Amino acid sequence: MSDVHGVPSAPPPDPEGDYARAPEPPGRDWRRTLVLSAVGLALLIIAYIILAAFIPRWWSQQIGRAVDGSFSTGTLLGLCLGFTFTVVPLAVLTLACRRNSTWQLRLTWFIVAVVLAFPNLCTLSVAAGDGSGAHAGQRTMDVTAPGFRGGTLAGAIVALAVYLFVLFLILRRPRRADSYPA
Repeated sequence: MSDVHGVPSAPPPDPEGDYARAPEPPGRDWRRTLVLSAVGLALLIIAYIILAAFIPRWWSQQIGRAVDGSFSTGTLLGLCLGFTFTVVPLAVLTLACRRNSTWQLRLTWFIVAVVLAFPNLCTLSVAAGDGSGAHAGQRTMDVTAPGFRGGTLAGAIVALAVYLFVLFLILRRPRRADSYPA
């Protein structure tokens, strides 16, 4: 439609009012979301199956090369790795629990803690796993890294005790009024 001068004119008013013509907000495509979720879950399951077979074998070979069959070296290395890779992730998780953190920052700290705990998680996958990869890793560690699994467990327990003791001391100390900003 255009008026006499060739300028387009406005469309005639809607008898139901402008509210009837308001576009509806786009909805979520549930079918697409469901398909993508199913594909993502299938990929996670496949990755878990592959990693459950690979990680314990690989980790036991790496530790076996480092220990080279020595019981004392295996125990000492296990104590050091168990302690370090337990107390550091716990300290990072403490940062994630601060009150003034956003959920994105908390998630980031949580992911960093999991990455830092990777050596202990690998050892746990060997020691507590029940798949063929875990059994192969157990046999490898029995021969090439004796004492490592026990040393790692002892180091993790000592690290947890030290962390809880330090946390107790920090939470127990009296708060000073002058330490808060005015």
